[in-house]
Amino acid sequence: MKNVFVEGIQGTGKSTLVNRLSAAEAGFHVYREGDYSPLDLAWCTWMTQEEYEAALKRYGTIRDEMIKNTVSERGHYIISYTRIITDIPNFHKELEQFEVYNGRKTLPELKELVLTRYRDFSGTGCLFECAFFQNIMEDLLLYHMLTDDEIVEFYRELYGTVNKEHFLLLYLYSDRLEETIEAVKKERCDDGGNELWYSLLLKYLIHSPYGKQHGYSTFEDVIAHFRHRQQLEMRVIREVIGDRAVVLPSKEWEMDDILPLVR
Repeated sequence: MKNVFVEGIQGTGKSTLVNRLSAAEAGFHVYREGDYSPLDLAWCTWMTQEEYEAALKRYGTIRDEMIKNTVSERGHYIISYTRIITDIPNFHKELEQFEVYNGRKTLPELKELVLTRYRDFSGTGCLFECAFFQNIMEDLLLYHMLTDDEIVEFYRELYGTVNKEHFLLLYLYSDRLEETIEAVKKERCDDGGNELWYSLLLKYLIHSPYGKQHGYSTFEDVIAHFRHRQQLEMRVIREVIGDRAVVLPSKEWEMDDILPLVR
């Protein structure tokens, strides 16, 4: 089986497609955003041994749960910390500081880490959510503020590390981004109707170096950013990935059309 990468702007239905594919093809090794993944590190720590041991000591009451959600890799410790349910104050906030995205690594450090993990990966039959574009792309755009040309060149180098025979990118494209984001704003609310997801997203964009430079503050700025990102991801598909990518209309695809592609 191929390694299938599901990508697209937030709210285009990536999780739904991953869930439907994993249900239809039981043989997939599924890596959702926040899981330990051999490729992506979103919502996971990247800690030295000293940092890891200090965290185990600090949160001794859930030490066993932390160990259960830890993978050791090349001298570092990856904790899928958002999978740990606890009422310890600030636990998730403090472990968030050990993530690799949002400008927490220098550009050379980030590139080396991403390229090395992709280069070392030799698995097949894997289904990845947001492991190729979303988190890497946002970091390169918002925090390292690379130009579009520089990002395309990075993806040319990254794609050069993958086994093309086993690679398939399914990209969920929306030509109605305003409607897409408005819908997900309403879906991801708390019981009181507060738009928690959107407020966090807007704060993330406003406080990023790119957002500060461009004066982001409104819904229109969010849409402008997502439109730019979608155009850039489509450019990478055209110029780098080619026929190893399939562009699907967001939320309007048919599983019968997709299954022959992944088998």
